[in-house]
Amino acid sequence: MRREAVVVGIGRTAFSKASGRTPLAMAAEAARAALDDAGMPATEVDGVIDFHTSDSAAATDVGRAIGAVDLGLAMDVTGGGNVAVTVVGQALAAVQAGACDTVVVFRSLNGRSGNRYGKGDRPAVQMRGDLQFAALHGYVIPSMWIAMFAQRQKHVFGLTDEDFGHIAITTRKHATANPHAMQRTPLDMETYLSSRWINEPFRLYDCCLETDGAVALIVTTRERAGHLRQTPIRVAGFGEAHTNGGSWTAFPDMSQMYSAYAAKRLWNSTDLRPSDIDVACMYDCFTATTMATVGDFGLCPRGETGTFFAEGKATYGGEVVVNPHGGLLSEGYLHGLNHHYEAVLQLRGQAGERQVRGAEHALVTAGAGPSGGALIYEVAP
Repeated sequence: MRREAVVVGIGRTAFSKASGRTPLAMAAEAARAALDDAGMPATEVDGVIDFHTSDSAAATDVGRAIGAVDLGLAMDVTGGGNVAVTVVGQALAAVQAGACDTVVVFRSLNGRSGNRYGKGDRPAVQMRGDLQFAALHGYVIPSMWIAMFAQRQKHVFGLTDEDFGHIAITTRKHATANPHAMQRTPLDMETYLSSRWINEPFRLYDCCLETDGAVALIVTTRERAGHLRQTPIRVAGFGEAHTNGGSWTAFPDMSQMYSAYAAKRLWNSTDLRPSDIDVACMYDCFTATTMATVGDFGLCPRGETGTFFAEGKATYGGEVVVNPHGGLLSEGYLHGLNHHYEAVLQLRGQAGERQVRGAEHALVTAGAGPSGGALIYEVAP
């Protein structure tokens, strides 16, 4: 009989610009914090899954560091934020299949003080496939690639710079209530528009915060969860899409992203609808990612995300609260695993000042451009 798998623990380190620590040390701290949150000993862990771009610690090393020395599953997944849903799905599948009973899922990196995605002198992403030709022209960092999607969005939908600004401003407003967020200073449109260019049409505040830190989740069986400390959280919908060979330069419609494909699988996997979502932790490496995915997943009509934010429909008292923690734009860029942390916290009712009242369903997305996924969390009955 297939077993039900649930999330029972969440943990993280401090987020900073210079941790002064190894990814292994931070991963172990986050994993121990997640186990403590769940009320489980490390000796019960028999699976570890992580994702990385050659910038992290190995699953087996983290297992040994926390005292889990007999792993039935040790998986190092190559990828950035595009696989932040994939790894949770793999953990759930492993527990459901009986391959292991308790899995630590983690992301740990020195994304600011180590190998920075946005710097470009030592690209953090492999220049494979068609990117190897684009790299000859200096087209090597994500802000360049996704800026092309933003330009297409502006052309197709008639968007303005202010449309992107409303996303950054709302996200920052949410972060002011999050003591863990790296940026909590309120942002207004004048400050947004006067900030320096990164890659047009992206200004400084359109871009996520490269961050040092780690986040971990604990996945185990529903039966075991009944004897643990926290309310178990299950997945009520799931869908991924890794499209067009992962090409950033040959995506067929840059007014959309992977989400136009993944949304079909997500909503076909559940009886829930976009109107049922209370909290949406949308992967926001750049404002253009939010611009595309909020529409593609049906939270508002495509092309109207800027207006949706401007009219207060993406915040408290609106239709759905998008990134109540401040997201990758203001809390920190842990490649999206911090979105899972926030979703679980909200569904438990433990988010403090930023708690979304009556939150029952949380959408979490991951990725941008051609590749990514989404899932829906809910409290397990």
